[in-house]
Amino acid sequence: MSATVSTPGDWAEVRALRTRVFVEEQGVPPELEQDATDAVAVRAVGRDGSGLVVATGRLFERDGRGVIGRMAVDAGARGAGHGAAVLAVLHGEALRMGLAEVEIHAQLSARGFWERAGYTAVGEEYEEAGIRHVTMRRRLEDDTHG
Repeated sequence: MSATVSTPGDWAEVRALRTRVFVEEQGVPPELEQDATDAVAVRAVGRDGSGLVVATGRLFERDGRGVIGRMAVDAGARGAGHGAAVLAVLHGEALRMGLAEVEIHAQLSARGFWERAGYTAVGEEYEEAGIRHVTMRRRLEDDTHG
């Protein structure tokens, strides 16, 4: 499974995937799904064997910490490692940006994915866009030097 940093040409596929997952599948209002952060975030994409974008996520810096969000995997591609591959790219980008810690506002239904990826819940559960979430964080280690 591999993933890469997205290019501007990937935006239409990324937007379509996020609309399918967040708006159509989960009922997130369309006006909440896209925001100004999309213009400055680093996005990663995972592609299936035919080259279609089936996974995505974004990373931006806030208060010295990387914030990962808008992680989405197409329903037909879940469980195949695409999300983990996108996350690995985002972790690498966070390290490249000099960030030692990352945070996610994790949907409770995905909490197990984030725990398996080394994230720990911080704080109480809350509702965001009509979906129960918990903030989770993870320290990053640069394992490219040893």
